[in-house]
Amino acid sequence: MVTPAAHREAAAYLRSTYEMSQRRACRVIGADRASVRYQATRPDDEALRDRLKALAQERRRFGYRRLHVLLRREGHTVNKKRVQRIYREERLTVRRRGGRKRAMGTRRPIETPLLPNQRWSLDFVSDQMTDGRRFRILTVIDNCTRECLALVADTSLSGRRVARELDAIIRQRGRPDMIVSDNGTEYTSNAILGWADETGVGWHYIAPGKPQQNGFNESFNGRLRDELLNETLFRSLPHARAVLETWRRDYNEERPHSKLGWMTPMDYAAAISGETGDRAAQPGGSARTPLATHLNQGSDQPRTLVMAG
Repeated sequence: MVTPAAHREAAAYLRSTYEMSQRRACRVIGADRASVRYQATRPDDEALRDRLKALAQERRRFGYRRLHVLLRREGHTVNKKRVQRIYREERLTVRRRGGRKRAMGTRRPIETPLLPNQRWSLDFVSDQMTDGRRFRILTVIDNCTRECLALVADTSLSGRRVARELDAIIRQRGRPDMIVSDNGTEYTSNAILGWADETGVGWHYIAPGKPQQNGFNESFNGRLRDELLNETLFRSLPHARAVLETWRRDYNEERPHSKLGWMTPMDYAAAISGETGDRAAQPGGSARTPLATHLNQGSDQPRTLVMAG
């Protein structure tokens, strides 16, 4: 298919070489005169292009949709298709990394809690420093607001240490109704069993070999590894802790989340709290809503540790 640009070039060549009129040149090449005369009115993209490239360099694992949100936040009046066009022209597409094989089987979707602190999820991520020493990161996520509550890095994280970190989070934002984790030794230790009984927090263990039952944390861990761990060389444990805390704050306060309508987790949490306060202020209103999930069916029963079958 011949493009309008090719028609314009052909008509210009005939007019300059054979001294044809524009009308005759268009008749020879079979082009419409309107398309040959057309002058593009597309606005200059230079400033937008430079800013998009700068953001893509700063956020190397962000796609054009998330970069579009950041541009709009900065005041650029631009639609998503225009950002996508420039994104492709500059070849900023994020390279897809090969994923590991995952266990196959029946997948049971886990529903989203309706209020903050109804369910947290825990998991571990491993990485290493430039000298080869390995360390682990405890990730704690609020499944409703998607806030990252903690990123605890150390060379060893026991069940007793996990309990202390949970106590620190609870002092800041209150006690969760339920915590979800896998069957790792840190979570099944006597320290955690005793802590759950003492605090009254329901603890749900996912079925062995079913990480999708802890999907919120699995998704977060993927973002953490893709956007930070695979992009950073950690010189020491203090350096890793400082970088992780900076990224955690950025994740909660600046990074738009696709599942939250491109709001940040902190803004979404504020919006949820405002709506909850409005319901509680109404006559007969209640600020507490049952958790919309199969994990706590029969929530009027005493909290106990449960094992998924």
